Amino acid sequence: MKKISISILMLFCFLSTAIASDGPGIPTLNTNPSLDVIVTRTTPLLSFKNAEGGALPKMYEVELDLSDSFKSPNLRKFTLPESNGLVSALQIKKDSPLINEKYWMWRVRAVDANGHKGPWAVSKFYIDSESDDHYSGFQRVYPKSVKTSSGSNPEFLIDYSDAGLNSQWRASPPGPNSEWIELDLGESKEISRIWLLAEFENTDGWLTDFHWLASNDGANWNKIHNAKMTNSNTYRSILDFAPHKARFWRLKITKFKGYAPALNEIMLFTQGQPEIPNIPTQPYVLVIGNQRNGFTFTRLAERISELEPKLAVVQIPFWKANMAMYNALPNKPVAIILSGNNANYNELPMFEYNGEYELVREAPIPILGICAGCQMNAFAYGYTRVHSMGWSDISAMRPEQNRTKINIEIKDYIFKKVPTPFIAPEVHGWAIYSLSNNYEIIAESDYIQAIRRKDKMRYGVQFHPEIKVSYNQAIPVLKNFLKMALERAKK
Repeated sequence: MKKISISILMLFCFLSTAIASDGPGIPTLNTNPSLDVIVTRTTPLLSFKNAEGGALPKMYEVELDLSDSFKSPNLRKFTLPESNGLVSALQIKKDSPLINEKYWMWRVRAVDANGHKGPWAVSKFYIDSESDDHYSGFQRVYPKSVKTSSGSNPEFLIDYSDAGLNSQWRASPPGPNSEWIELDLGESKEISRIWLLAEFENTDGWLTDFHWLASNDGANWNKIHNAKMTNSNTYRSILDFAPHKARFWRLKITKFKGYAPALNEIMLFTQGQPEIPNIPTQPYVLVIGNQRNGFTFTRLAERISELEPKLAVVQIPFWKANMAMYNALPNKPVAIILSGNNANYNELPMFEYNGEYELVREAPIPILGICAGCQMNAFAYGYTRVHSMGWSDISAMRPEQNRTKINIEIKDYIFKKVPTPFIAPEVHGWAIYSLSNNYEIIAESDYIQAIRRKDKMRYGVQFHPEIKVSYNQAIPVLKNFLKMALERAKK
């Protein structure tokens, strides 16, 4: 038995050495920033999923350049050790910011303890430090119907309730030289921005050359100036053009990758302010629904009413939230609560959240962010402050003994009657990685779990105090927040 054990150990060591000698694999550059996202600070945090394989400990070489040759005078080189867990990150320092309003190429490769270098992972992002400073000025326009030149399930293109954005239309293979998608708005409406999304993980089906046409009768079509793309090499596109009014909108696809063109989503936008919601005369909480379709992921409104019956609840979708809307409310809410969502931010038109960022930065009343709502407190001060963890923490799927334990780091009334450590429902794959200077961490596990702003009544919790399950020890958090908001409103 002893000889067998030694043999097994030697075999394990041999296999481990063989695997390590192969060198490290390739990192994954989709945690944040992902391909072609808009980065909102010139000192971004660049996160990536660690490479597999290679002898430990590993290091990473990171290069940034304005040229895809990585040989221009703007080349920046960095090295950093691999972080514990699945994700490592490089913080660009304030004394050496990146050039604004430019596309930056970046690449990362792993170097293991034996000096073996893995392959480069390459991506790019665009920096626009003013792009999220204010409400974007756009509201959604919903098509009444959609039809396509071929393929099945064209309705997937305008299914905005698909939180995961997984459904897809694909033209029938092998795909002719020209396919089209036609949207009917029901009546003539002014459009000035169009968002297109394909599948990130697979380039098969990406559109490379396409343009938009418009018509008022569905028979006579006119090309829209600047609403086109040539030699595109990305899964997501934002097209801005002069406002054009028409009922029918047609996307003509003339070139694509793979065997047939494919798209997950098309969304049209018009310029304007959101309408003012109907407001009760009694005290109320304004809930911002952060799901793709504007809902709240959990039964948040119902839970608020249960915990504090004195309060009414008004719910609006995130793209209808901004400071202009808040200032126009005849009766201001006692608090704002930002809900969670279950979408991947890299697959969303993030400019739709700009109005919510305004509220986070400027609203004079208490705000609590839950899950994605917590992350909005960080997003409001820089898009890359939040990133994918490389795994999903879903407490309901884990054995009780393995559920995340959260430690309270700073005492606060919001944690009254909450033990430390405590367990709460977790349903997320993204988390805050860094905070602006006006926030502080008040609870954490292996990652940031709760934050508060130093100068205003702003809170964010990554867990879900509103979910009714037996193991939720954080239920008092939501009740405590509502009580604080009501007390403040009386003053």
